[in-house]
Amino acid sequence: MEGIPEVYVVGTACTSFGKKPETGFKELAREAYLAVLADAGIGDGRDISMAWFGNCGMGSFGQRNIRGQVCFSPLVQEGLFPERVPMMNVEGGCATASQAFHGAWKDIASGDAQLSLAIGVEKTFIPDDAVRIQEIFDGGIDRLDPDEWLAYYDDAGRTCGKQFKPGDQRGTIFMDTYAMQAAYHMQRYGTTPRQIAAGAAKNHTHGSLNPLAQYRFRMTVDEVLADREISYPLTRSMCAPIGDGAAAALVCSRDYLVALPARVRDRAVKVRASTMSGGKYRSLDEPGLSRIAADRAYKIAGLSPSDIDIAEVHDATSFCELYQAEMLRFCGEGQGGAYVESGAAALGGERPINLSGGLVSKGHPIGATGLSMIHELVLQLRGEAGDRQAEGVRIALAENGGGVMGFDEAACAITILEKLDC
Repeated sequence: MEGIPEVYVVGTACTSFGKKPETGFKELAREAYLAVLADAGIGDGRDISMAWFGNCGMGSFGQRNIRGQVCFSPLVQEGLFPERVPMMNVEGGCATASQAFHGAWKDIASGDAQLSLAIGVEKTFIPDDAVRIQEIFDGGIDRLDPDEWLAYYDDAGRTCGKQFKPGDQRGTIFMDTYAMQAAYHMQRYGTTPRQIAAGAAKNHTHGSLNPLAQYRFRMTVDEVLADREISYPLTRSMCAPIGDGAAAALVCSRDYLVALPARVRDRAVKVRASTMSGGKYRSLDEPGLSRIAADRAYKIAGLSPSDIDIAEVHDATSFCELYQAEMLRFCGEGQGGAYVESGAAALGGERPINLSGGLVSKGHPIGATGLSMIHELVLQLRGEAGDRQAEGVRIALAENGGGVMGFDEAACAITILEKLDC
């Protein structure tokens, strides 16, 4: 978009994802923050003038307010993070970290800062306390007027032929809503469980190559289909696990970038677009909110879907990847199953999706997920992704949705990144 200053990602970081009951929020924040400074190669954080801290579940651990300030207080005291820097606390369900990134991007695009930090920190695993784990996720749907979504899902169940049964302890309520969407897609377009399983198997293969992934094992399509059912047609291997982790990014202005050493400039990545959209109770045959955010991002970036070389999408379930391939216009509506099954979205395919392993394999600590996507894409654009490196990557897209509003997410973020010509 004309008139918006150029914004660059100068550093990213991500902890390993997994169940970390002995690691606290402050420790995760420290690990991600120090790692992003090291990745940026800027020595210290003295030039950071704004910060955005993303988290969803810390209230279940007793810290309901000033979460970022609490986690960063030790870093300030030790002189590792500058004093008096304003820190905005962000919560947007599973899109939380992307909202933090969008805030940091706005700092630079508006000229309000030269260097801004976005960080997401999350713990969703609480040993032997399923009630408190559920509490973290319960906030992602309307708890003030539950009759609205109960009626919505009841009506949708009659249309898609799958009854909504809340309260099942096999997974969160969101797995049931995704399963209903999958059932509708199967009914309308002929999508098959095997096509959904192909997406899951692909991402478990990608995840086996990612040293930060929560699950680092391969699975075949048949193994995915044979796994324990969560909510038909979804099996456990098609659903994101519970876990902990943190991720971060440093974004800067062009003026700040050109003053940095060449070794830092050469690894920077340009942000071509950062957009968001909001959810609503849409009709079943209406495109989702990611279509709105993606179309806006393409327009701002002056790009088309065919220009995207790789993508990280929000596969809270493997059906989501099929659906998002359609919403992002990588394939036609109703063709997501065939597209993923064809191998087009695999490493070596025409447009690899979720080379990190996606949420189903890399993991999904909800307040950190969006920034973990940015981290993966930056690694790919730099050519630093190791065994899962895609060839010829120049333009990358991240799609991250959070919360539930009927069959929409409550919020969706699209980020488009570009490799710089050195």
